[in-house]
Amino acid sequence: MARRLRPIEEQVMVITGASSGIGLATTLAAAERGASVVAVARSEQTLRDVVDTISSAGGRAMMAVADVSDRRAMENVARVVASDFGRIDTWVNNAGVAIYGRLEEVDEEDSRRLFDVNFWGVVNGSLAALPHLRASGGALINVGSEVSEGVIPLQGMYSASKHAVKGFTDALRLEVEQVDEAPVCITLIQPTAVDTPYPEHARNYMDREPKLPTPMIDPAQVAHAILKAATEGGRDVKVGAMASFNTTMSRLVPGLADRFAAMQADRQQRDEPPLNPQGTLYRPSETGRVHGRAQEPRAAH
Repeated sequence: MARRLRPIEEQVMVITGASSGIGLATTLAAAERGASVVAVARSEQTLRDVVDTISSAGGRAMMAVADVSDRRAMENVARVVASDFGRIDTWVNNAGVAIYGRLEEVDEEDSRRLFDVNFWGVVNGSLAALPHLRASGGALINVGSEVSEGVIPLQGMYSASKHAVKGFTDALRLEVEQVDEAPVCITLIQPTAVDTPYPEHARNYMDREPKLPTPMIDPAQVAHAILKAATEGGRDVKVGAMASFNTTMSRLVPGLADRFAAMQADRQQRDEPPLNPQGTLYRPSETGRVHGRAQEPRAAH
């Protein structure tokens, strides 16, 4: 069946992990272009600030405080949005958490929590959104990573979760687009390292403050790729030159890619003690920032 995707200004978009980083950048960019946006996250006060910011600029937005690891919560978000707006055009599964530490050192409970958010959160959001997207046609966009194909030391469980996201997304695309020929476009977004508060929000087992290795791209670049997929579709979209380079290396010369990846271990630590080792694995953050420490904070209010 032909898949017609509406222009952004006509869309109802649901974006998870909308309180910071890529999710916040995408929410603000979509609203600026005229979409009706639904911001989903655990951070209630930040979401209120986001909605106020968008509304005061003449945009249309609503918030939903929910944990993506809760299937019923995601189903409820989808029902409420479809009831209030009449349909869902694009659903973006972006919410994610991180752990810095060697795989042998990371507590199993923490690893399972990461998978509950990063993998099961994508599953929950996808399956909650699909009946509504099938009904009127639309786009399902899952945010993976360059480590959906490669790996990086000290973020092993995160890499594993993003591999799982890719496997699920590819299988779901096959069933929905190819077997069922449903009017739904399913896209995997694979950014390289992005300048967001991601390291600051991570559960940290190291004895130094974590960071992402450079070069990093701006979150606006990922937001642009997401909005493009919302109107044009796509299969898997690499964002940033390093994402294309690293995934190609992992596929064609995996041994060499391993050696390059191993060199990133020391480049993921700042020369200072940990500031917030527990991170946001189990509790929300209310920083409301798109960018990480490398730039001035950009609050939603």
